[in-house]
Amino acid sequence: MRPPESARVSRTTHDGRLEITIEHAPLTGVTPQMLTWWYGHIPGTMEYAGAVYPRYLVWHPLDHISYELRTPGRDGGVSPGARLRIIEALGRDPGLVIDIQVRVQELTDERTVIAKRLAGTTLVRLENDFTAVPSGTRFVTRLQLGDSTLLGRLFLNRAAATRAFPPAKLQAWIKHHIEEVGNLEHFLPDLFDERADQEP
Repeated sequence: MRPPESARVSRTTHDGRLEITIEHAPLTGVTPQMLTWWYGHIPGTMEYAGAVYPRYLVWHPLDHISYELRTPGRDGGVSPGARLRIIEALGRDPGLVIDIQVRVQELTDERTVIAKRLAGTTLVRLENDFTAVPSGTRFVTRLQLGDSTLLGRLFLNRAAATRAFPPAKLQAWIKHHIEEVGNLEHFLPDLFDERADQEP
């Protein structure tokens, strides 16, 4: 697993919103096309180390619990409009469980965006941006907690920062996310070569 020091992490605040930016070390041998395919095909199984596992568990074998497509997107799968339920235990700690339902807002060759919204206000928004570099892909993540709406400024931004992602959980998520992104270079190129033509 990649250590937290392998990435550059910064935090900004505005109107009660918190944004975490993670600039990951480049993903060697991984292309933006592979990442776009991966984010559209996380549900399912794959062969790894001589056995068959859910892809989501291979991505982070220690923390991931389940990844469920609750409502398909426009193309019948994981695509814009899809609703996902994601469960993970950060650092294998039952006190740091994330159990969240989000919608896919974007899935392109350059980025993915998922978000949790309530009453027209974004509580949590996760953007992953991909850029090709000579060694593979530059991967930048932005986690936004809160929104600039009136409801966000009055109440929901505080709830996002203190209930959804209190400081200990946020720090554990940053470590977890650096690990899971780094793990992609260990299995995604082979999985893409084996399955992309069969699962376009």
